[in-house]
Amino acid sequence: MCSNYRPTRVDDLAHFGVAPPQWHFDDRDAYPGSPAPMIYQPPEGGGWSCVAGTFGLLPVWAKERAIAKRTYNARIETVADKPSFRGAWHKRQVCIVPATAFYEPSYETGKAVWWRIARADGAPMAIAALWERKHWEDGVPSGSFTLLTVNAEAHPLMRRFHKLADEKRTVVVLDGKALDAWLEADSAEETRALLRPCADDLLVVSALGRL
Repeated sequence: MCSNYRPTRVDDLAHFGVAPPQWHFDDRDAYPGSPAPMIYQPPEGGGWSCVAGTFGLLPVWAKERAIAKRTYNARIETVADKPSFRGAWHKRQVCIVPATAFYEPSYETGKAVWWRIARADGAPMAIAALWERKHWEDGVPSGSFTLLTVNAEAHPLMRRFHKLADEKRTVVVLDGKALDAWLEADSAEETRALLRPCADDLLVVSALGRL
């Protein structure tokens, strides 16, 4: 499961055809509870928009923002049923999270080693996500999001991560026409059809060191 990643630099958001959000972002990694950019189509219309969102979906019934530390990833197999995510899923509140890289641990050496995962062509990544919106206190984004994950047992790269006995999972990196299709999907069936591991050669990795 992806618990930290590097958001796309504000200057690079033009890659997605959106203006930067009216929010100051530090040039550092995002962790559950951190504010970070998300790109979505607001219900009120107006096309794609980039806004600030909390990493970790905050359902409308949440009383405390601390829940973000438990809702930063959503399994596609259970997203339609879990109380934290089912509202956003059934309303098809899909978004993309722009990222430069994300990080996962590998245990191939017997010890945990962090790896940086990025697009091979150096372009920003579009990670499939769900969003929610709720007013919080001043200084806190009203938007929030969770990264969707799928099984990666058959993926030659992403199956290398997480503990050896654990199920292998990956976030969904959208590419090409799949990006537009994701934001414009009209049904749960269309949405699910896009949730799969990316092409084998889309990503590259580099080791960062031990935990």
